[in-house]
Amino acid sequence: MLPLTESDQMTLLRMAREAIEECVRQPRLAEIPEPAEALRQPCGAFVTLRKGKHLRGCIGYVEAVRPLYITVRECAVAAALHDPRFPAVTPQEIPELSLEISVLSPLTEIAPERIEIGRHGLLISRGAQRGLLLPQVAAEWNWTQEQFLEETCLKAGLPPDAWQHGARIQAFTAQVFEETDPHPASRPAA
Repeated sequence: MLPLTESDQMTLLRMAREAIEECVRQPRLAEIPEPAEALRQPCGAFVTLRKGKHLRGCIGYVEAVRPLYITVRECAVAAALHDPRFPAVTPQEIPELSLEISVLSPLTEIAPERIEIGRHGLLISRGAQRGLLLPQVAAEWNWTQEQFLEETCLKAGLPPDAWQHGARIQAFTAQVFEETDPHPASRPAA
């Protein structure tokens, strides 16, 4: 994962917001021109939607199988319309949403004692069951390493101590960025 420039980050945030606006209002996503080279590299990513301080959707791909800009657009639409935890975003909600994008590094095996809260995200798996939590989740909840491991196991539908009994533990880092002012048009003129 190459560090993205501020310009690349702003481009991805704009693409994600435009994709949500298009798909919530109409059932299709318009074609766009290919962006800068850095955004065409295959990379895993998650898009998180919040309404105020509350989670409103979060969908992503761990594996780097498609160009980053395509992954971000698809994840933005999926977070808005297909996160099974929430009803689909309505057109009226769009102005209230803020977006956060997490661009993921490749997965690596990690020993539990090497996990750094706030730096590592986790993917814990056993058989077909998989659970993933982004690095910022453990930091936001002020979890210990053990709590982070247990919560990731629970997200996978596994017992909380599965990480001690043969579940596979993988870590990743993420470059995380969010909209600083998602609604500049709604500000009063100076």
